[in-house]
Amino acid sequence: MALEHANDATFESLTGSGIALVDFWAPWCGPCRMFGPIFESASEKIPDVKFIKFEIDESNRRTPAKFGIRSIPSVLAFKNGELIEARTGLMDEETLMYWIKELKGS
Repeated sequence: MALEHANDATFESLTGSGIALVDFWAPWCGPCRMFGPIFESASEKIPDVKFIKFEIDESNRRTPAKFGIRSIPSVLAFKNGELIEARTGLMDEETLMYWIKELKGS
């Protein structure tokens, strides 16, 4: 499945069903730029999970504030619209894939 992009207006509709991983990031963040290709690669390998990018900027502050995003990259995992787990910091692809496997088993 291709990456989707969310903002404050579309966030709830994109995370409302199934398992969704949301990468909170910013273009000025070095670790975010390193994680982007890893997140995209995983999205191509796991079609039954939604992979959503949420760029933190001046117009998209409500959602990060709601979830207490204070450090990026942060990846939040949702199942049917409910937050089930969050991880902060750069992950390699092996770690990300293992985490997704765990999320799908729960």
